[in-house]
Amino acid sequence: MASLRDIKSKITSTKKTSQITKAMQMVSASKLSRAEENAKAFVPYMGKIQEVVGAIASGTSDSGHPMLTHRPVKKTAYLVITSDRGLAGAYNSNVIRAVANAIAQRHASKDEYVVLAIGRMGRDFFLKRGSNVIGEVIGLPDQPAFSDIKEIARRAVGMFTDGTYDELYMYYNHFVSAISSEVTEKKVLPLTDIAVEKGTTASYEFEPSSEAILEVLLPQYAESLIFGALLDGKASEHASRMSAMKSATDNASDLISNLTLVYNRARQAAITQEITEIVGGAAALE
Repeated sequence: MASLRDIKSKITSTKKTSQITKAMQMVSASKLSRAEENAKAFVPYMGKIQEVVGAIASGTSDSGHPMLTHRPVKKTAYLVITSDRGLAGAYNSNVIRAVANAIAQRHASKDEYVVLAIGRMGRDFFLKRGSNVIGEVIGLPDQPAFSDIKEIARRAVGMFTDGTYDELYMYYNHFVSAISSEVTEKKVLPLTDIAVEKGTTASYEFEPSSEAILEVLLPQYAESLIFGALLDGKASEHASRMSAMKSATDNASDLISNLTLVYNRARQAAITQEITEIVGGAAALE
């Protein structure tokens, strides 16, 4: 049985840990509020650009743009969005597991796919397993701007256009609520979700031509999909970290209660033992 000093030391260290996890929970809650606002504020922009791109693509006969063209798949790219740090529950492991399972099902060789990583956790996982990581971004701020990922987004789109790979999938955690998120797989390239129903969009006139505008707008649209997923993933990250730290704080409180009970029982037993020894000694002197 542990001594009173050992139990007291465990209680003290657990209380300090509880203070840290409580502080991290409050920080994550503050970051979550702003990240959720950023993600929601980006939705109207994405809706409008998708509407415009859909209107142009539907009105352009056989544009032949490489971003709209399906071709035989010889190599696939996976854009994986994770965090730079842990202590976020299953946030990173869920995304990494989904990507790893997809790769195992679709590919027989590492030459058939490449990985672009946003976040240290995903990058380290695939590097350790010998995957071909052709692009990475780490050290992103908690509230990222498009300029933070502009290079890798444009590189991802450009390499598809150049034929380096034939399709691009994106994996990230979609923010549902403060206590819930779901791993999402989205096929970014070739673009497959820009068609819109007739009568649901405004009428546009294009100058100089719809083909010229499509040439500029399609890469921007694909890059916006990546940035929107990053904002969504950041909101999920802060929510997951807040939930994880709340669970850690609750577990620490339960552990403190149990240790305090054990400490009090051990202390009472020690006092009883001392009294018994005193009474026994007094009786022996009579």
